[in-house]
Amino acid sequence: MALVTTTEMFKKAYDGGYAIGAFNVNNMEIVQGITDAAWELKAPVILQASAGARKYTNSVYLVKLVEAALEMYPELPVALHLDHGSYEGCLKCVEAGFTSIMFDGSHYPIEENVAKTKELVKIVADHGMSLEAEVGSIGGEEDGVVGMGECADPEECASIAALGVDMLAAGI
Repeated sequence: MALVTTTEMFKKAYDGGYAIGAFNVNNMEIVQGITDAAWELKAPVILQASAGARKYTNSVYLVKLVEAALEMYPELPVALHLDHGSYEGCLKCVEAGFTSIMFDGSHYPIEENVAKTKELVKIVADHGMSLEAEVGSIGGEEDGVVGMGECADPEECASIAALGVDMLAAGI
């Protein structure tokens, strides 16, 4: 089995009434440990990479590590997801072969977030991928993006959702 999209996984999970674990990975041992456990439990799994993980192990290496795991467990449903990616990071992960990306445009003015998300909707559609977008943020810092804990504006959420994203992360 090849990598699957998170959209495919979520449809099956909704229909089957179960959750899917998502785990950040950045090296062979973590990928191996998570996929071994997922196989043992017969559970689909989302392997995700943050910007920090991609600095440690670039996107191409991560894809190859996950492909090696799929050779071990060809029937295991695995999605490879970019977690909180910049616009440029999203493009790199599209090229590398990820099956799902999250564009974190929450730090942009809403007009720029909408414009960049709209571009990514077209790009991921051409590659058969899933796209998650973010509006608002939780408090704290993640991979250099600092959020003050502002709640997402419902109208801004609606404008991003209307673009055709597969998932929406809304700060609450």
